[in-house]
Amino acid sequence: MYDLWTHRWRRKATGDVIVIRYADDTIVGFQHEHEAKAFLQDLRERMRQFELALHPAKTRLIRFGRHAAKQREELGEGKPETFDFLGFTHFCTRSRKWGSFVIGRKTIKKRMLKQLQAVKMELRRRMHDPIAKTGAWLNQMLKGYLNYYAVSGNSPSLWWYFNEVRWRWLKSLKRRSQRAFMSWEKFTSTTDRFFPSIRILHPLPCHRFDARTRGRSPVR
Repeated sequence: MYDLWTHRWRRKATGDVIVIRYADDTIVGFQHEHEAKAFLQDLRERMRQFELALHPAKTRLIRFGRHAAKQREELGEGKPETFDFLGFTHFCTRSRKWGSFVIGRKTIKKRMLKQLQAVKMELRRRMHDPIAKTGAWLNQMLKGYLNYYAVSGNSPSLWWYFNEVRWRWLKSLKRRSQRAFMSWEKFTSTTDRFFPSIRILHPLPCHRFDARTRGRSPVR
């Protein structure tokens, strides 16, 4: 019902409206500020009719997009705000190659720390397992992590996460014996084969489209 109601609302808007929804999480982008405010007011009223309410901590209006930095600077509001959605913090930035506006994405820090805590507990449980056995588990876990988080622009977060996993594994190995010692260099040379290469698996949408359509004639 939300999708149908939003679609009808969008049809009467004078500016561009972008709607992205996954389950009960949604992002709605507006070209015009007054329409963003009107939509939020209408949505709250619509929810009230069904005795529902928007989450107060997760519902907010922010100035975001290619013109946000200039507009906020003119208003004395500082840098554009960020928002979290589907595991990523989204922020306004510019392409290093072209200098044009792009939406940056990085793994939500709190989510990374929570996942690292789970990894630490599992490594502690596997502390006395052979290195090859633990390494095989880490390899599968990290491949799954890359399958979701290896998006364009997120390389710094990926490198940080992988490095933290390495440190936690080394610490768990040292806990086997109070007299055990393994240098970082020896540890990395021994375990490198278990860590998949960090590479972007999900480039920007425009690049994915170019890859799919390169060499094809446009449909007319």
